[in-house]
Amino acid sequence: MKRIEGGITAAKGFTASGVHAGIRKSRKKRDLALVFSEKRANAAALYTTNLVKGAPLVVTKRHLADGFAQAIVVNSGNANTCNANGEEIAEKTAEIAANALGIAKEDVVIASTGVIGQPLSIEPFEKGVPLLASSLSKDGSPLAAEAIMTTDTVKKEIALSFSIGGKEVRLGGIAKGSGMIHPNMATMLVFLTTDCNISSEMLQKAISTDVSSSFNMVSVDGDTSTNDMVVLLANGLADNPEITAEGEDFETFMRALNTVTVSLCKALAADGEGATKFLECKAIGAPSKEAAKKAAKAVICSSLVKAAMFGSDANWGRVLCAVGYSGAEVDVSKIGVRFLSDKGSISVCEKGAGVPFSEEKAKEILLEKDITIEVFLGGGDYSATAWGSDLTYDYVKINGDYRT
Repeated sequence: MKRIEGGITAAKGFTASGVHAGIRKSRKKRDLALVFSEKRANAAALYTTNLVKGAPLVVTKRHLADGFAQAIVVNSGNANTCNANGEEIAEKTAEIAANALGIAKEDVVIASTGVIGQPLSIEPFEKGVPLLASSLSKDGSPLAAEAIMTTDTVKKEIALSFSIGGKEVRLGGIAKGSGMIHPNMATMLVFLTTDCNISSEMLQKAISTDVSSSFNMVSVDGDTSTNDMVVLLANGLADNPEITAEGEDFETFMRALNTVTVSLCKALAADGEGATKFLECKAIGAPSKEAAKKAAKAVICSSLVKAAMFGSDANWGRVLCAVGYSGAEVDVSKIGVRFLSDKGSISVCEKGAGVPFSEEKAKEILLEKDITIEVFLGGGDYSATAWGSDLTYDYVKINGDYRT
């Protein structure tokens, strides 16, 4: 398994493009993306659990009911959520894309990201989608990755090459997300493509299983978006023996999928709005997998832990506090905490109590950009990892005037 270039177009048969269509005010920013498979693909998706859902999610769920798709249209700058004509806009966009590509409207995935509750015109799509279709390219992944960004500061894309049944298989993707990130199903917006020959049923099983150890373990600010969506398309052009059940080939695909999704998780967390630090929490020695996940996620979600990391303050009591209210069944008297970075590591708590440590050394470790918090739960063989970012003044500045 090796990392390769190409992002969402690395797999055979996939092309992409991104343009400025006029949805965003700034002409310097692309705001509309298209991903296309030359062959109708098996498809799987997951959506936000927020009761307030963007119109594109409702439309996409209908379109993917048969387990197939061939194109993805994504806009930034407007979430198309809580709009009276939202579904009409989404369906019309799918129709425009279908006509431009010569495919069925029901084979078009629609996604949107941006401000909630703002009117959205069909005009940018009428102008932009045909332009996207005519500019589709095997080198288009960076353009599509840029077009789906909102407050993101960097593009997020990745691709892998691996072998199944003696055939080279490729899997790649793009993602967006910096704020309103606390998914309870999948993630912000993530689009994945593969040329693996795998059934829709196994594709859905793969992504549904994977999110519990990937996207559901990311949190930037504790807010679950109305537009969260992850879509995975597989067009089968790798020509490997079709994966229709669990087994060695499915496990290989799952490992590749998790490598891609975890990489995107880390990129999303590191690019949290206003973030200066990437945080990783490893909960080790839990009595169950569920307990490990609850503990790790609680630490990453804690505003007080995040603020302490911003200030490079080794305030380990906040870590124990988060574990304590996480709902994880652990013996508090056995908990240990250690902080790590490129500057070394330092133990600050053992058996539920503080231990002498150098504040100067701790400060040096926590001044680094990438911080790991290890929590030793002392009660079993299970572990879990969660990812997030620190809480900074800039987060408030960005979200204080996000709409205006």
